[in-house]
Amino acid sequence: MLTAERSVPSFGRTALTILGLAMAPAIGLGIGRFAYALVLPDMRASLHWSYAEAGFMNTVNAAGYLIGALVAAPMAARLGLMRTLLLGSFGVLASLFASALWETFFLLCVARLLAGAGAALAFVAGGSLAAGLSLHHGGRGSFLLSLFYVGPGIGIASSGAMTPLLIERLGPGSWQMAWGALTLLGLVLATGLILGRQAAGGAPPSQPQKGDRIALGPPGFVLASYFLFGIGYIAYMTFMIAWLQERGGGPGMQAAFWVLIGVGGVISPFAWSWVYNQFTGGRPVMVLLLITMTGSVLPLFSSHALLLAISALLFGSSFFAVVAGTTAFVRKNYPQRLWPRGIGVMTITFSVGQTFGPVLVGLITDFFGGLSLGLGLSAACLALAALLAALQQDLKISS
Repeated sequence: MLTAERSVPSFGRTALTILGLAMAPAIGLGIGRFAYALVLPDMRASLHWSYAEAGFMNTVNAAGYLIGALVAAPMAARLGLMRTLLLGSFGVLASLFASALWETFFLLCVARLLAGAGAALAFVAGGSLAAGLSLHHGGRGSFLLSLFYVGPGIGIASSGAMTPLLIERLGPGSWQMAWGALTLLGLVLATGLILGRQAAGGAPPSQPQKGDRIALGPPGFVLASYFLFGIGYIAYMTFMIAWLQERGGGPGMQAAFWVLIGVGGVISPFAWSWVYNQFTGGRPVMVLLLITMTGSVLPLFSSHALLLAISALLFGSSFFAVVAGTTAFVRKNYPQRLWPRGIGVMTITFSVGQTFGPVLVGLITDFFGGLSLGLGLSAACLALAALLAALQQDLKISS
């Protein structure tokens, strides 16, 4: 809790602070993870990768994310939430720069591993800070919390507006230059973290007590749902640009599609934050998963530009709203000192799922010769995830 002598920051100041913190997932996820899909087609052609090898790169990234999620809560307890966020963010920037320098498969895997670990550290620490900052604003707290999750949308939109057109201009084999440009973009976004520095002093302290732990049984349905979400969403975010290329979509269409996903992420709080207060238990997550599934399955019916635009906006606005929904579940059902651990457990479960997703879809694509079947499997995972989330009840846990 805030000390008695420290006043609660205004709604506007809190919103600005959380938006500053949101630059951490903008760098770690919007660029560090998802911009790989923009560079992947040129990397795959230049380095002669199979789809399984291309998917394995994001599997390694997800494994790094899992490692980061495992150590995030104890690291935050030792270093503090803000220092952990900064360490993770600048680790991602280092990995982006390394990707611009290295060419061998092994070293690029190392860079992807580092990017994943750094993104998880920043995400868990930043999510905990945002949850604390939003706590004292009543019914508007859910909206404030969801502002943290616009960060990936900002990273997706800004990288999407730049990368496909840059690769087209520079020509085949220019993927390293693209990674260099993405590093510079990440540095620009990192200046926004200055706005979030006040969170180190303005957020409530988060110190677990001896013997505190997160039992996996009570939130079991939402954890299982989040695991399947990790499998399902990552296929869309890894392979949709390659899918567009398969169907003749040029750099302009690729850029527009990716920007629309990012725009969807930015408008997400305005579109879906009401869901967190409207439903109980895992039902907010269920609703958002159904929207995400709808967005992911639309391209399988037609590659018409309007349908692709609707798909990008629906998917972009809802898939990080799902993540915000699990954070809201933790905030509602656990005492504040357990938020980093609760968010960490959710992130670990999610990470295990997204570790399997890319390579699984890649193997299916290599075997059957097309991306549509793999993308359809990912949509089925999202539908099952929604069903499991609907079964989750609110918890009865003492503070």
